[in-house]
Amino acid sequence: MKQLIIIGAGGMGRTLYDLARESIGFDVDYIIKGFIDDNTLALNGYENYPPIIGTINDYQPSIDEVFICSIGGAARRKCIEKIVSKGGSFLTMIHKTARIGTNVVIGAGSIVGAFTAIGADAKIGRFNLIQSQTIIGHDSKIGDWNRIDTHVTLVGGTIVEDETDIHTAAVIGHNVTIESNSRVAACSFVIRRVKSGTTVMGNPAKRLM
Repeated sequence: MKQLIIIGAGGMGRTLYDLARESIGFDVDYIIKGFIDDNTLALNGYENYPPIIGTINDYQPSIDEVFICSIGGAARRKCIEKIVSKGGSFLTMIHKTARIGTNVVIGAGSIVGAFTAIGADAKIGRFNLIQSQTIIGHDSKIGDWNRIDTHVTLVGGTIVEDETDIHTAAVIGHNVTIESNSRVAACSFVIRRVKSGTTVMGNPAKRLM
């Protein structure tokens, strides 16, 4: 049985601790060992969590350990790649209530939250954070390193490239492409391609920057 280590012991890390205990494979394929965080005091004042067992910078993975990452923003990829460079491997975590369709592929290190639905033949890459109650339509293609927040809807055939942020309750229309390094603001309705490096907002969504 593998020992799971959560990278980051802040609010999202504590949320992933709960998610991990409710996900496929808990107590069968893995147990939770603890957290690593460069702030070794991050759990001070919080009870009922496993300990912080080291820092991200200094931690040396062992063969019986697997990782998930709670850290967001620009630091997320750096933290993950630091562990990978030391030989660490990452768990694909799927909550027990998620509905996963036929022929769905989900890459290493991706996290799928509670009551999320992923439609038939969707392809999801590595290290994506897909939060609870989100819908990913049939035949959607999602690259790597994306953050997709709660209550987002990606209609069938949507393409999301790499390192995007799609915020709460956004709706991405049928066959729309969200290019790499772009951002979609909360509650936006996107009906046309979002260009790389841009931010869109509104209904219908328009470019902010």
